[in-house]
Amino acid sequence: MEKGKGVMGSRKWAVDFTDNSSTASTRDIPDPPGFTRASLDQDDSSLSRQKKDAESNWKSQKAWEVAQAPFKNLLMMGFMMWMAGNTVHLFSIGITFSALWQPLSALQGVGKVFEPYKDNKVDLLAPKLLYIALNLGGMLLGVWKLNTLGLLPTHASDWVSSLPPAHEVEFSGGGVALN
Repeated sequence: MEKGKGVMGSRKWAVDFTDNSSTASTRDIPDPPGFTRASLDQDDSSLSRQKKDAESNWKSQKAWEVAQAPFKNLLMMGFMMWMAGNTVHLFSIGITFSALWQPLSALQGVGKVFEPYKDNKVDLLAPKLLYIALNLGGMLLGVWKLNTLGLLPTHASDWVSSLPPAHEVEFSGGGVALN
């Protein structure tokens, strides 16, 4: 096949269905049920508008799916923390710091996550806020686990080293009588 020639020209049984006749006999045939000529005459701008609307709807749905994705991670991380127990050992500390690090790195890349869904017709504020809220919830879960492990200084006894020594109020001596 030569360059520039279409497939229609090289086939023996190709049929061209375009109506080039101007006779009234072909126009007198009624349209089949459910067919309207207005659908053929619809201009391309409305079709492109429908395409753009469909694309913006798709982008909006995908943005909401991405925004809800941290919820699955939140449930998985909570289960892993529960399985790690409340004792301080290597596995529980690793799980806890993973629970803190993953949401922190996700919060740093919010703009990159929602970049493919930017559009003039798509409002990304609500999905971004949900994404941020769920990641903050993940960080709070990690902080709660640190507290249950006893690694957060939340009691007065954790700060004893920074307190000044107490003044002696009374003094007592040994069993020697003083005259």
